Amino acid sequence: MKINYLGKYWRKYRLLFILGVLFVLLEAVCDLLQPRIMAMLVDDGAMQGSMPDVLRYGSMMLGVAVMGLLFALTRNYIASQVSQRFAAELRLDMFKKIQSLSSDGIDGFEEGSLITRETNDITQLQNFANGLMRVLVKAPFICIGAIIMAATLNLRTIPVIVPIIAAVVIIMTVCMKLAYPRFGKMQNALDRLNTTVREYLMGIRLVKSFRRFKNEEARFDKANDSLTDATIEANRVLAVFSPFMAFFVHLGIAAMLWLGARWIEYGDMQVGQIMAFVSYMTNIMQSLNIISHTLNMFVRVRTSHQRIAEVFNAEPGDAEESPAGHMRQYSDGHDPPDSRHDKHNASDRVSQIADSGHHIELCGISFRYKGSTGQPALQSISFALKKGETLGIIGPTGSGKSTLAALLMRFYEPTEGEIHVNGIPLSKQSQSEWRSRVAIVPQSPTLFTGSIRENIAWGNPDASDEQIDRAAEDAQAYGFISSSPDGYERKVGRSGTGLSGGQKQRVSIARALVRHPELLVLDDCTSALDVVTEAAVKDALSKHPMTTVLITQRVMTVRGCDKILVLENGAMAGFGTHEQLRDSCSVYRDIYRSQIGGDEDV
Repeated sequence: MKINYLGKYWRKYRLLFILGVLFVLLEAVCDLLQPRIMAMLVDDGAMQGSMPDVLRYGSMMLGVAVMGLLFALTRNYIASQVSQRFAAELRLDMFKKIQSLSSDGIDGFEEGSLITRETNDITQLQNFANGLMRVLVKAPFICIGAIIMAATLNLRTIPVIVPIIAAVVIIMTVCMKLAYPRFGKMQNALDRLNTTVREYLMGIRLVKSFRRFKNEEARFDKANDSLTDATIEANRVLAVFSPFMAFFVHLGIAAMLWLGARWIEYGDMQVGQIMAFVSYMTNIMQSLNIISHTLNMFVRVRTSHQRIAEVFNAEPGDAEESPAGHMRQYSDGHDPPDSRHDKHNASDRVSQIADSGHHIELCGISFRYKGSTGQPALQSISFALKKGETLGIIGPTGSGKSTLAALLMRFYEPTEGEIHVNGIPLSKQSQSEWRSRVAIVPQSPTLFTGSIRENIAWGNPDASDEQIDRAAEDAQAYGFISSSPDGYERKVGRSGTGLSGGQKQRVSIARALVRHPELLVLDDCTSALDVVTEAAVKDALSKHPMTTVLITQRVMTVRGCDKILVLENGAMAGFGTHEQLRDSCSVYRDIYRSQIGGDEDV
């Protein structure tokens, strides 16, 4: 079901919007009255030599001008307030929507595209809303009003006006049809340019180390040229409109002046009426110029609106849902088991958990990434962990280790099978509630601009100084933090600039520990640590009452774990202790021999 995301803002701001439009129309009425009053001033006052009429009509023009000024000031204030607040709320709502998307939903958009939609596209809607309450409504009203006023001055003007307006309408229609698809291409080209720039900035050190400057310049130049060409193509269509429109309007003015001179000579029209007609034709031309700009803006706004709507209509993945009301459909199209059957099984399983002590249990888990047609990333994974146990996951590159971590964090839902936590299917539990009980330290540590204290406390904003100290000590980060003159107040830049790889990993581990999670997932996050520091971290983790999943490439890291899961090509190659797997699992034995160099323990 498509979401009308604009409905919320219309309901909130419609009264102010209508009030703003009302002031715009009142201002337009004042503008339309001026040429008519001027005609009376010339014909009834100046031409007749009547000074009282000149003063009376002059005073009327001044009064109408003052009223128009007040109306314009009021509608400008309202337009600015409404458009700015509307855009601010829309940006916030869109940011919240992006946060609520599942990993599959995020994968459906390029990161550069989401940035463009959050900034440029919303700015287009903001400018349109602002212009709509200032000149965009006024222009067609002035145009139509000027046509009516000019025609009612003298019926002889109608044959001059009608052909001009008909020609302009035809040009406008053709212009819109040609411009719309071109502006869509322009926005897509802007997406590609933003993505190119973002990729370069994210990998700037890699570019420098490989000296790939020319290659990156070529990529940027290609994206930049694509945007330039798309913009020129879109604006070329609109560039033809204004000159043609001005040509027809000026042609009408010239025709009116030529015919008006003859009509004045024969007494069929007065001088003031000719002056008013020229003024109205000028109003018409100015209005058509604004309408031309409006069409330009409308074409871009329509494209931006559709792109924003795509985000709001994307399927949410992290929305709060009642555990009892969450009915997930499996990706193969089959419905989940009957809810009553689930409740019965859940009740039985809870009683079994009391005996078995199982905390995390995976039952036949398989997973395939959206759009993937090859081999599943995971297939038929089943194992159980007791509360407080440590599971080491090891396997060749691409075996599915990080994918399994993503499923445990519910970044993705299994294609088949089910994950149980304390005997309850994870899919029946609220995502936000589950994530409040777990923590993950990813492969590439992500730190935010700010102090080290702020980065650690990011995992638990309510953490005390003692808790932060304890987490830093357990993560073996306290040493380098305390040795710094600024201590915890030491500033780090974007992505941890100013810290080494090992320091960033230890701060990330401390951030997870200060959360006091029920389940901690460490996704190959000790790769930059030396053996002694890694052993100290593992020893500290063992003292915490939590279940730990440790993903790594190193046998020495997993050999002390309570259980070890060996993955190969997304399938289980073995599950057990270090000694069991070394004797029974050929994949584990090969990894062991390649790293240790023999069958004996070290």
